[in-house]
Amino acid sequence: MAIIGKDIDLAKEFLQNNQLVAIPTETVYGLAGNALDEKAVLSIFETKNRPSFDPLIVHTDSLDKLRRYVTEIPEEAQQLAEKFWPGPLTLLLPKKDIIPDLVTSGLDTVAVRIPNHSLTLRLLATLDFPLAAPSANPFGYISPTTAQHVNQQLGEKISYILDGGECGIGIESTIIGFVDQVPTVYRMGGLAIEDIENVIGKVVLMSHSSSNPKAPGMLKSHYAPRKPFFLKDRNEMSEMSDDTSAYLLFDRFIEEIDKKNQRLLSPSGDLKEAARNLFAFLRELDAQPVDHIFAEFVPDRNLGKAINDRLKRAAAID
Repeated sequence: MAIIGKDIDLAKEFLQNNQLVAIPTETVYGLAGNALDEKAVLSIFETKNRPSFDPLIVHTDSLDKLRRYVTEIPEEAQQLAEKFWPGPLTLLLPKKDIIPDLVTSGLDTVAVRIPNHSLTLRLLATLDFPLAAPSANPFGYISPTTAQHVNQQLGEKISYILDGGECGIGIESTIIGFVDQVPTVYRMGGLAIEDIENVIGKVVLMSHSSSNPKAPGMLKSHYAPRKPFFLKDRNEMSEMSDDTSAYLLFDRFIEEIDKKNQRLLSPSGDLKEAARNLFAFLRELDAQPVDHIFAEFVPDRNLGKAINDRLKRAAAID
């Protein structure tokens, strides 16, 4: 299994030698390699079993460094960066040639962000290259929110896991690009659409894609447990009362069902808490001795929109 620790110098040494390191962020753990080296980038795709048509997010620690990798930053992108970085926001910007086409799946734009995690920011500050870092899990499976999640899934394939504790947000970053100067959200995530619109006005929402996505994390089927996963309303679930299924609920148990097979994302109805618990609880239920997992939608506002997006894609529905 991988070494788990907090040694930034050791993580740096592995990365400089083109080995992969799992890094903590405020969203989920990332599987990181030198974004400027095609050998390291290819290793990311191979380790995750990720299709090469699904582009990666590039991480750095400052806007000054970011300008080395993109040809321009539109005014609205600059406003968002100044407001929300470091944070759960990814910007899709025109790339410079220094970024390998393998990182962007041949697209002329690159997804970039500055993560809000002190340990990873300190690591990035010591590097003279950015890190390509998709979520540190086998492709299509539930994203990891602790070092232990990473080790359970990829520990035999990577060298080191930088342990930054449990991720504070728990779902991936929001991705926004600028199509013909129109702000367009390609993936809902840890930054609410409402917060973005408070800064730059109305944005367009782009639907997910089954192939050739324009940004990371757009595939229709994603973030899924191994067991069959279905979305149902509470009334349907209450009639299913049996021991062969597990249930992911928002804030209230279903009395007709054994509580040991239920998980509440937030007993207090807090959408931030629900987002933080989403992937961890999906993992717990996936490990239960059950045949199916059923879930209900959460209120479709603020971070609830991103949670519902993940639930729909775990169930592979539109």
